[in-house]
Amino acid sequence: MAELDAFTVYGIFTGLVYVTPIIGGMLADKVLGQRKSIYIGGLTMAGGQFLLAASAWLSGGDASMELRQTLFFAGLGILILGNGLFKPNISTMVGELYDNTDPRKDAGFTIFYMGINLGAFLSPLVAGKLGEQVAWQYGFLSAGVGMLLGTIWFFVRSHTLGHIGMPPKVKAERVRLVAKDWLSILFYSIGIIVIVFGVILGWSALPASVSKTIVWVVAVVAIAYLAFTIFKGTSGKTEWARVGVILVLAIFNIFFWGGFEQAGTTFNLFARDNTQRMIGSWEIPASWFQSINAIFIVLFAPLFSILWVQLEKKKLNPNTPMKFAWGMILLAVGFVVMAFAYTRSTSGEEVRLVSPLWLTMVFMLHTFGELCLSPIGLSMVTKMSPPKLVSTMMGIWFGSTAAGNFVASQMKAISMHLEKAMGTEIQVFWLIAIQSAIIAVVIVILSPWLKKMMHGIK
Repeated sequence: MAELDAFTVYGIFTGLVYVTPIIGGMLADKVLGQRKSIYIGGLTMAGGQFLLAASAWLSGGDASMELRQTLFFAGLGILILGNGLFKPNISTMVGELYDNTDPRKDAGFTIFYMGINLGAFLSPLVAGKLGEQVAWQYGFLSAGVGMLLGTIWFFVRSHTLGHIGMPPKVKAERVRLVAKDWLSILFYSIGIIVIVFGVILGWSALPASVSKTIVWVVAVVAIAYLAFTIFKGTSGKTEWARVGVILVLAIFNIFFWGGFEQAGTTFNLFARDNTQRMIGSWEIPASWFQSINAIFIVLFAPLFSILWVQLEKKKLNPNTPMKFAWGMILLAVGFVVMAFAYTRSTSGEEVRLVSPLWLTMVFMLHTFGELCLSPIGLSMVTKMSPPKLVSTMMGIWFGSTAAGNFVASQMKAISMHLEKAMGTEIQVFWLIAIQSAIIAVVIVILSPWLKKMMHGIK
């Protein structure tokens, strides 16, 4: 595929992965509870990976390209819906382990974030190596097996959670799922698979005008329902002010991820085409650079966790908006470094391969920015959401990340359009660096107002 087309497909997929947590959060709040939602999400995501593996396995055989594509897109669709049930509810359950006034809550989320990224470090090393240098089906298969193991471990250790995450209206003394809960999990899991295949097979039969109208209608109805849910579940000036802070910071969150997620687009191509990856006769897989961010989080998350607690003891802990500002500043600095690396690599008639340390430094700076913003944002949502809307607001938060992922996929195209309109070369890395610095200044200016609206919650 053409580079910009591939970026768009990537952006749509990663964006939808963060949109569906809105639905998953609402289902958990009103019907399923967090625990059942996590089981459904884990099992269906494993199934999605197995479908991707099946699509790759049929390569070169008698299977038609149409069948392979159907299996492939079904796998992606099931991953998207499964993740929607899985992602917001894991975070919500972590939040329920702490009181809103507990200063350890930010630290707890940082440690939780470190655990997530331990898996994110290992997955490119295993799935990336198998996919790039052995066969794609083995990469997908390894991801599916990993998802199954994670779901089984959650089941084995679920007794440590007490009543946390149980379905709504279940008595407090019940701490385990019963037979009817497992039947519900099976029903929803099969339903997701049926829905995805139905949409894929039916969508292609619709005229383009009809499909476009459906998308707009669904979007308008979803936004209206979400607004009604927030309106119904929020009461009092304090709750409304805190919801307002979440929504404002969600907008800034879009800009952060619009830069950060260059890791999967422009950074990925820079690793492949502009970075020296040979060690003797062995070539480092380009996908392995995706592990750098994760290993830095594993290494530095405990330090940031300790930092927030120590700063709190000395009454120097920045408020949430200021932590967001620091995240944007570090993002901007990282893109300045990336801009210099790109210029160094492309100066002259031929591409000059640069040291992997350039990308490593950029990932380190962006990791520091992420640790100032992402786990803090998750903690903020659980602390400031109205009690009836915690999972819903977590879904909205992930929705802003979805928008950021799609924006990230379009930044290269935006820079090219600006370049054509202005008649001068505009490097995408400089564009994002300047944009991020401006957003950081805006957050600093708004910080006192946002702090006041938080009504005592840090």
